[in-house]
Amino acid sequence: MSFSLLDIWNHMGFTAKTVNLIMLIMSIYSLSVMIERYITFFKAKKQSRSYAPKIARFLKDKKIKEAIQISKSEEVNNSHLAKVLLPALEEYQSQKDSGTRSHDDMMESAHRAIERATARNLADLRRGLAGLGTVGATAPFVGLFGTVAGIINAFRGMALTGSGGIGAVSAGIAEALIATAVGLGVAIPAVWAFNYLTSRVEGFTVEMDNSASELMDYMAKKALD
Repeated sequence: MSFSLLDIWNHMGFTAKTVNLIMLIMSIYSLSVMIERYITFFKAKKQSRSYAPKIARFLKDKKIKEAIQISKSEEVNNSHLAKVLLPALEEYQSQKDSGTRSHDDMMESAHRAIERATARNLADLRRGLAGLGTVGATAPFVGLFGTVAGIINAFRGMALTGSGGIGAVSAGIAEALIATAVGLGVAIPAVWAFNYLTSRVEGFTVEMDNSASELMDYMAKKALD
């Protein structure tokens, strides 16, 4: 038997082929999550870097409406900071325009708006990461299942033919071990990507918390003006 990938695939049993197809699907899924999340995080970081000094300048100049306008613009629609601060700014401005509530109540409403926006934004930032972690954790075991099934099939074939020796089972074992290799090849990049992307989400969380705190500090100082 030739040990080319095509020949090995043609000699695989149904179970081995099924396992390898499952891992191919897992690989495609994990790769799509990696690419999509990287692009999303890159846009969020880039847009937030340009958004932060603008919003700080507007708040310093007490231009809330202008701050709301820049937070709604297309150029920051992927910014994690804008997604968190915009609901608070809108809530604060709405309460201010109504003139029916105290400043403390306005700040409390803005704070609740920040909490809701932060929760939504974190859920969006983490989208796909659970699946990526699942692929990284389970792919080796799926590959191991394929290997065990392949080895069992190889020894069963040896028993049926009555032949013995390593030569009689070497091809079957080679086919079986491919499943483990593929499983590791799928899992390792997925685990690396999961850890990297999770650390990026944690960094975004810190930035959102800091920005929210600065906005609340601004609102508190405004009450003293």
